[in-house]
Amino acid sequence: MRREMFALRAIGAAAVLVTLPVAAAHAEGGESDGSTGSVTVTPFAPATGTQVDLRVSGCKESKGKAYSDAFETPGDLAPSADQPTLTSQARIRSSATPGIYEIKVTCDGVSGKVKGSVQVLQPGRPAPVPTAPVHAGGGGTAQLTAAHTTEIVDGLREEGPGTRHTVLGLVLAAVAAVVVALRSVRRRRSD
Repeated sequence: MRREMFALRAIGAAAVLVTLPVAAAHAEGGESDGSTGSVTVTPFAPATGTQVDLRVSGCKESKGKAYSDAFETPGDLAPSADQPTLTSQARIRSSATPGIYEIKVTCDGVSGKVKGSVQVLQPGRPAPVPTAPVHAGGGGTAQLTAAHTTEIVDGLREEGPGTRHTVLGLVLAAVAAVVVALRSVRRRRSD
C-alpha cells in the first residue's frame, strides 16, 4: 500500500513539474489589455518603409480597419482563407521614428475592439557590394567554414545551457519518475 501511495505522489509531482514552466510561460506572454482578440504583425519588427501583413482575430464581422500612427494609411481588413481571422497589408511610414506604436482595430462597430502593437526599427544599412573577386576553388570556402566553426564552438563554450535545456531536462526527469512509479506499482501487484 505504501509503494502505491509513493507511486501516485511521484506521478502527481511529475505532473506539477511538467506543467509549472508551461503555466509560467503562458502567464508572461498573455494579453494584459483585456481585449478579446489579437493582432499579429509580420515581420515582427519592421523597418521604416516596410510593408507588413496584419492578421486580426476577435472580430465577428467580415471587415474592419487597423489604425496606427506607424502606418501610412489604415489597413482595410478582409476575411482570410482561415475564416476566424481578418487580414490586411499596411506600409510603415518612412518618416516614422523607431519605437513601439499601438495598433487599434475597429470592427463589429466598436473602435479599438482589438489592440496590438508594432515595433518600428531604423532602416538597416544596404548590403555590402563585393569589391574583390571570390577565391576560386575550395580555398575560400574552407577559410570561411573554419572561421565560422570556431565562432560557433566559442559561443557554445561561453553560453552554456539555457531555458530550453532546463525545461527539456525537467520533462525528461518527470517522464523517468512516472516510468519508475508505474514499474514499482506493477511489481507490487505481481508479488
